[in-house]
Amino acid sequence: MAEKVERRAGNPDMLRIWIHPRVVTMLFLGFSAGLPILLIFSTLSVWLREAGVSRSAVTFFSWAALGYSFKFIWAPLVDKLPLPFLTGMFGRRRSWMLFSQFSVITAIVWMGLTDPTLGETGLVAMAFAAVFLGFSSATQDIVIDAYRIECANESLQAMLASSYVAGYRIGMLVAGAGSLYIASWFGTTRELYDVSAWRMTYMVMAGVMLVGVITTCLIDEPDESGRNPYHYTASQYIRFFLLFLLAALFFAACFFITASPGAWLKEEMTGGSAVHEKLIGFVVESLRLFLALAVAGGGAWLAVMAGLADRDMVRESYVEPVRDFFVRYSGRTAVLLLLLVGFYRVSDIVLGVVSNVFYLDMGFSKNVIATVTKTFGLFMTLAGGFLGGMLTVRFGVYRILFLGGVLAAATNLLFMLLAGSPGDVTMLTVVIGADNLCAGLASTAFIAFLSSLTNISFTAVQYALFSSLMTLFPKLIGGYSGTAVSAYGYEVFFLITAAMGLPVLILVWFAGRLMKVKT
Repeated sequence: MAEKVERRAGNPDMLRIWIHPRVVTMLFLGFSAGLPILLIFSTLSVWLREAGVSRSAVTFFSWAALGYSFKFIWAPLVDKLPLPFLTGMFGRRRSWMLFSQFSVITAIVWMGLTDPTLGETGLVAMAFAAVFLGFSSATQDIVIDAYRIECANESLQAMLASSYVAGYRIGMLVAGAGSLYIASWFGTTRELYDVSAWRMTYMVMAGVMLVGVITTCLIDEPDESGRNPYHYTASQYIRFFLLFLLAALFFAACFFITASPGAWLKEEMTGGSAVHEKLIGFVVESLRLFLALAVAGGGAWLAVMAGLADRDMVRESYVEPVRDFFVRYSGRTAVLLLLLVGFYRVSDIVLGVVSNVFYLDMGFSKNVIATVTKTFGLFMTLAGGFLGGMLTVRFGVYRILFLGGVLAAATNLLFMLLAGSPGDVTMLTVVIGADNLCAGLASTAFIAFLSSLTNISFTAVQYALFSSLMTLFPKLIGGYSGTAVSAYGYEVFFLITAAMGLPVLILVWFAGRLMKVKT
């Protein structure tokens, strides 16, 4: 049973709350959640760049993290489907935690055993391993979010969230700076690439994931207040799972079948222009992705109509959380809020895809990158988060959302100065300090904004939907960031990412007015 801590009027015992078992638990679970993301994002980009993989191919690997952007699709699966043997032994939430954590470990080991220098075969194997890691890590996020909400009452939620974010950032530090230090210690450099050094680095990261496994084994299952979450029959669960597999099969089949027509269409439409090639390539690949999603959704709907899955179960899992949002925020308000969720972080995510490659191209060593951008950057992000929390309480969510949007765009312009000062560690420190401080401030306000949109009755699915949407379009665009750098250069690219933030400010202003909040 989850222990409850009540906040009494007067002076609360803050020390007692900080060392509360649930708060400490979320620190370790946050660490487990934060570790995998950089192993398929910036750290992997350094490995692939050292291995001689082209810049544009490196940034395409950011699409492996799209699992985070589509996790709302299988969030109901995690919420409703019992796992054979594991659920009976560990309970509803811990069983899925263990399953996802061992999946993460398997994926990291798979990546470590892959050599990206083995031509197309090596890159394809690495891509599959990275996609598997993204899917497994996103699944872990779903169940940890659900556990955090269910394990304690509302009075402790702020402390749980704070502890989780701190753990998440530490996990990112270990996977980012830590992995770069370890790879350097094992002897790999850009001049003397050593695949065994990167292999050992990823094996170490797989071992570090045992922190999450041990935590999951030691904690208690959250209190369900006597409620049995599994009120469907075994047959209904099996058919529900088969529906998900069928939709995934439709998606994969459509995406791969359209590969050749998509390549032909790009070749026919480019007309030999390098600029047109980049733009048309982005449009065609985006169309392929959304066509595959439409085919998967249509196939799933036909399967439900044919009786493959229980209609009430599907409606309860997928339809009701979405319907609730549009009932509470009708018409243009709902659409505007979703646009804001989807594009608020576009400036920093698109820039972040190419950031480590940029640092390497500017002549900074992996140790300098690890020290300044990861270690120093972490402390500046935490400081920005603390500042953002105070300002949000004082001035309101929408005002600080607007301020965060302005600062996010402005700090991207600082990277233009850094591009003109290759090898200048002082300039790197100033730019990273400002960028991470502003990112921490904006992220705090944005999390508060997402929380305000969520109905407590559908917290897990709606939060998964919002957090998925907030990275979907930025990561789609980010997949072409390396191509844009190759075509236009770093200075123009950074100017473009800053300009991407301007429409976001308009969205924040309109959202504040529609929600009747002073900006």
